[in-house]
Amino acid sequence: MIVAFSISPTTADETGGVTEAVAAAVRVVRESGLPHETNAMFTNIEGEWDEVMAVVKRAVDVVAAVSPRVGLVLKADIRPGWDGQLTAKVERIERALEA
Repeated sequence: MIVAFSISPTTADETGGVTEAVAAAVRVVRESGLPHETNAMFTNIEGEWDEVMAVVKRAVDVVAAVSPRVGLVLKADIRPGWDGQLTAKVERIERALEA
């Protein structure tokens, strides 16, 4: 499965933003060892249901440690038996654009 998620703390850090809290969440994803990518709006992670959801929970927990309220947006592509789709889906689109 691929999960795209975004975590938002409700309180800003000392710089007036949410950078440090979001960085802590992304660090959790990177340390998970699962295939992932981060862009301007979401972090995408690929793996089995239980392992992906455990990473999302840990990421929420690190943000919750510094913010009394946390927003989570999550979108999942659940396709059992398929892996490597984090890059393969994009590659299929790129090939179609070349045609």
